[in-house]
Amino acid sequence: MSTEIAYFATGCFWGAERRFWKLAGVSETSVGYMGGARPSPNYEQVCTGVTGHAETVAVTFDSELITYERLLEEFWTMHDPTSLNQQGGDIGTQYRSAIFTTSDQQMAKAMKSRDLYQIALHAQGIGEIVSEITPADGHPYWLAEEYHQKYLAKNPNGYDCHSSTGVPFPSSPIQQ
Repeated sequence: MSTEIAYFATGCFWGAERRFWKLAGVSETSVGYMGGARPSPNYEQVCTGVTGHAETVAVTFDSELITYERLLEEFWTMHDPTSLNQQGGDIGTQYRSAIFTTSDQQMAKAMKSRDLYQIALHAQGIGEIVSEITPADGHPYWLAEEYHQKYLAKNPNGYDCHSSTGVPFPSSPIQQ
């Protein structure tokens, strides 16, 4: 078993967490906050936008069962990466699109996947990707409150909160 972790922000973290936990090879997910300046932020603080954090999903996966590239494909297609600081009706910097990479390899794959998806979006007449891609180093992951963890498992009819471009990820594999 080769365990890795990946961090993705796609707007509201509830629906994103469910999309990731359903993937074979993902062993654990949690939701939290990344990319901001305030230590130990809580939900109310993050919602004000003053902390600078994004709602983020931490995805623990077995890279022998699912690739980071597959997680990236899910990331790009589960939300609208061309929407700045907003996903659907959720507005604010806490709903921005971001990837926090944990290695140089993740960074290279994230950048390559962004470029491939941008080509697919342009072919459909859709604008520029605004997603941040930044190293996780220096951006602690702060676990969100318990009631947010696996929210849609606890509340199956709860707010999924995702909009997408409707453009599938190109079928060509992401090269290293």
